[in-house]
Amino acid sequence: MDTLFETSIKSLPLIHKGKVRDIYAVDEQRMLIVTTDRLSAFDVVMPTPIPGKGRVLTAVSAFWFDKLQSILPNHLTGDKPEDVVAPDERNQVAGRAVVVKRLKALPIEAIVRGYLVGTGWADYQKTGRVCGIALPAGLQQASRLPEPLFTPSTKAAVGAHDENIDFARCEQLLGANIAAQVRDAALALYKAAAEYALTRGIIIADTKFEFGLDANNRLTLIDEALTPDSSRFWPADEYRVGSNPPSFDKQYVRDWLSQSGWNKQPPGPELPAEVVQKTAEKYAEALRRLTA
Repeated sequence: MDTLFETSIKSLPLIHKGKVRDIYAVDEQRMLIVTTDRLSAFDVVMPTPIPGKGRVLTAVSAFWFDKLQSILPNHLTGDKPEDVVAPDERNQVAGRAVVVKRLKALPIEAIVRGYLVGTGWADYQKTGRVCGIALPAGLQQASRLPEPLFTPSTKAAVGAHDENIDFARCEQLLGANIAAQVRDAALALYKAAAEYALTRGIIIADTKFEFGLDANNRLTLIDEALTPDSSRFWPADEYRVGSNPPSFDKQYVRDWLSQSGWNKQPPGPELPAEVVQKTAEKYAEALRRLTA
């Protein structure tokens, strides 16, 4: 399968190059977001692309945007990406790009945790809390939490690390009213998605959302939604409390990186062909399971 590490669209002005997505201005109301095959782990972009990854992320997001739009509107315009670029650039956007509304992006990542794993598990082992939220004693790794937790973080620039913040800090950044809307929307989106995913044999252990405001200050879901990049997907039939299950996401890459001796500072190492192939297969399996 062809890969796209970075775009070279000349017919539109480049606004921003993120860890995975390249964003271009279409006009004053719209942007083009192209999802490349870049992979970011530990907030560092790896030099090795994952074939097909951008198309999988785009398809998974489109599925969730459609399924969850009754809970919250999203940023999609419905315009075709191929219609806003030059003819010789259409191959860069086919199946991996969306045309979206220009909105005011909020300066946080809205993380929802349904299970005790990752940095949440490490935090709990040290403090009995996750991001300052007290939890019952005696929980194990991968335990399902009594209720999903809203644990926001700051949005770091490429190469920098996101920082977990408490809800009070979230209110300072967004204002109390918007912060409450973000928390309630993130929890509602997660609960609806997690309930559906279980019917497809997938546990959504945690996920992150990003939100923006339109001209009327209406909260809108932006960026991506419940993808293998932004979420931790576990096969339900392999889930066991006390261990971290194998997952349909980039955890496979994280595990390899952690064992490789890399110091988690840029630049990232080249990924072996086997890691690339297995990661691509895990992304494709998540799409198949969720949307088949």
